Amino acid sequence: QVQLVESGGGLAQPGGSLRLSCAASGTIFGIYYMGWYRRAPGKERELVATRTRDNTTNYGDFVKGRFIISRDNARNTVYLQMSSLRPEDTAVYYCNAAVRTRLGTWAADVYWGQGTQVTVSS
Repeated sequence: QVQLVESGGGLAQPGGSLRLSCAASGTIFGIYYMGWYRRAPGKERELVATRTRDNTTNYGDFVKGRFIISRDNARNTVYLQMSSLRPEDTAVYYCNAAVRTRLGTWAADVYWGQGTQVTVSS
């Protein structure tokens, strides 16, 4: 089994910064991508950012240079550095990863973390 453990959420003021971390552990033969989605109350889940093992990135349109995703492949950890935070960034942020958990196939299983709350408010 694979566990995704997030940390770094909390309260920030508008214009402030937070850094989220997500560490994967368990039976891991490879991670094809790791990243972040978020869900605000009453809204659909949306992409924040993902990063593949070879460092291809995909950002949600709302980021506009404010967020940076990075990844430590050796430690199976992904980070989200958030700056210039806005109240509309308030949401539960979920770590997401496609993990190869068995030999003999390139197929990956998708895992989700438990979520970490980010609140942006003065």
